[in-house]
Amino acid sequence: QLRLVQSGGGLVQPGGSLRLSCQASGSTLDYDVMGWFRQAPGKEREGVACISDRGYVGNTADSVKGRFVIVRDNAKYTMYLQMNNLKPEDTAVYYCAAAMNPYPDPNVCTLDVPEGQYNSWSQGTQVTVSS
Repeated sequence: QLRLVQSGGGLVQPGGSLRLSCQASGSTLDYDVMGWFRQAPGKEREGVACISDRGYVGNTADSVKGRFVIVRDNAKYTMYLQMNNLKPEDTAVYYCAAAMNPYPDPNVCTLDVPEGQYNSWSQGTQVTVSS
């Protein structure tokens, strides 16, 4: 069984930065694509960014392009989300997830949860952007 443990998050002022980490353990052969998702109060879950096991960023939400960077370190089984120039509308609970890529192209990933077959999730962490 794959386990994802998330760290980082917290309270930051607008314009500030935070970094989230997501470390995989257990059945680490059972996934290759990883992604970040978030859910704000009263809103639906939103895909933020996903990355293939080769480090190719397959998809990034328009709302965070140019501000958030997704990277992964396969040697550490860890994925990161560097969040810069944070805005109040970035306030949400952030989750990381993993899947075995259903696409034949290893550099393609999707932020659609059912389509991407994301089946392992972290516990989530709160990110609050407020002055």
